[in-house]
Amino acid sequence: MINFDSYLKASFTVDNVIFGFDEGDLKVLLIKRAEEPYFGYWALPGYFVYPNEDLETAAKRVLYELTGLRNVYLEQVHTFSAIDRHEFGRVITVAYFSLIKISNYALQVSSIASQAQWHSVSTIGRLGFDHNEILRGCFHRLKWLVRSRPVGFELLPPKFTLTELQHLYEAILETELDKRNFRKRFFPWDC
Repeated sequence: MINFDSYLKASFTVDNVIFGFDEGDLKVLLIKRAEEPYFGYWALPGYFVYPNEDLETAAKRVLYELTGLRNVYLEQVHTFSAIDRHEFGRVITVAYFSLIKISNYALQVSSIASQAQWHSVSTIGRLGFDHNEILRGCFHRLKWLVRSRPVGFELLPPKFTLTELQHLYEAILETELDKRNFRKRFFPWDC
């Protein structure tokens, strides 16, 4: 006979990777943790899923509670389930990500966050838990999206130049792009 109690000893969390573009730099929103584990560490806005809520509802609630952000489109990216990823025991997390225009949102911290701040993706140090791995996974997904379809227009002003768009793509892809080839991608009929 199977002992189902051993199967019911896992918890779920959600972690949000919120990317923004500001002053030519791709940034990610981090919180400074005000509780253990990882007290004082920068981390992704994430927390436990309540027993009576679904994952998407939890992701939106947690993002609002920790940063004050609401009405942010969140896309589920990946599930992280390493057995030892959390000090409290078996905790499985589902990562969500979004790409937003930083100037459209005001941050308000609360709950387990003592601070919320935008950090350049290129200079992220050691984050709490396995959040560096989660950030890498979501950044990889963002790069894949940029290569497969036009994205990111909502990060730019209502009127923007092709150079500004190219700088956004260069920040995401972490490489310099040839101006002529970049323009061909968006306006093949002009070349």
